[in-house]
Formats: sequence, structure tokens, C-alpha cells
Amino acid sequence: MVFGYARVSTQEQSLDLQLDALLKEGIAQKNIYTDKVSSTKEERKSLQRLLSYVRDGDTIVVWKLDRLARSLIHFTKLMTELEEIGVKFKSITEPFIDTTEKSSHSEFIINIFAALAQLERDIIIERTKAGLESARRRGKVLGAPKGISKKNQQKAILCEEYFKEGKLTVFEICERLEISRASYYKYLRHRGLSGEIRAYNNQA
Repeated sequence: MVFGYARVSTQEQSLDLQLDALLKEGIAQKNIYTDKVSSTKEERKSLQRLLSYVRDGDTIVVWKLDRLARSLIHFTKLMTELEEIGVKFKSITEPFIDTTEKSSHSEFIINIFAALAQLERDIIIERTKAGLESARRRGKVLGAPKGISKKNQQKAILCEEYFKEGKLTVFEICERLEISRASYYKYLRHRGLSGEIRAYNNQA
């Protein structure tokens, strides 16, 4: 079965262009999932429903890549997940991304994207190390928070750094650190930021 996905950034924007393109591809209206994400803090609920519904042999079609993925890391992660369950993918305006048919060109492009995503991950790791070193120089306690394994203590510290910096959304932080929203707030509470979390949520 073929499914479509369309997204716009705000309630004021129209989905018509994307919907028309998906319908022209022969996708039934009932099989098109849409999101109107009014801010970067919101998660794409329809996309999550679609990803949990598709099965081996299905295909997901989008008008453009940026309607589906938030970053190269997100895109390559999605492509890996779809490949593992046997779901194909196609971008209408970017025909070089089409896994519905065996194509060395498409595989090459996806591999290039994967390499760039790995580079982005490596840069994030280096920034994490630099952030931790900066925290040490400022005299911050970098021991493992109680109830959190040593393996995750760096993520907890980085959650605190990102939260206080205030430049990334919760979704973006969780995506970068590959953690759940629940883990993110757990780490912040263990870093002693319960009051700041309540104040932030009241303002949001």
C-alpha cells in the first residue's frame, strides 16, 4: 500500500500544493497523513502514527524531503528504520531519492547523506566534549547524578547545558542526544532543575 505524508510549519499555511502532488501520484486521500506544526516544540503526531502503521511492502511518498525530516541525522535514521521493516520511500520533487526500485544512483545519494549525518554526529560529540571541559573549568560537578548510570551521566550534563543555553527545543535536544522526552526531564530533575522546568513549562 502507498501512503503520503505532508507537513506545513504553521496553521496559516496551506497543505494544498503537497496534497495535490500526492493525489496526482495516485495516493488515496484516506492514506495521506498530515501535520500542521505551529512551532518547533511540537512533535509530528501524524508522522508517528504513519510510521507505526506501515508494514513490509508499503511505500511512503512525500512532496519534498524537508517535509519529512528535520535534519540529515533524522533522515538517515528514518531511512534505516524503513529499510529494516521493508518499507520503501519516494520524494516527488527529488527523484534521486527513490527506494521503490533498485537504483545504484539512489543508493549512492542515500549513502552520501548517511556519511554527512555521521559527520554531523561526530561534530556533536566533539561539541559535547568541549562543553563538558568548559563545565569542568567553571567548577561544575560532573559526577553521575543519583539514579543515572555512568553511561548516561554525560547526556544528563549536556541536557542541563542545552536547557540553560535555551537555543534548542526539547524535541531537538532529544533528537541530538537520542533520548526520550521522559529521560530528558529525568536528567534535568537529577541535575537539580525541577524549579526551572516548572517555570519553563508555565511560560511555554
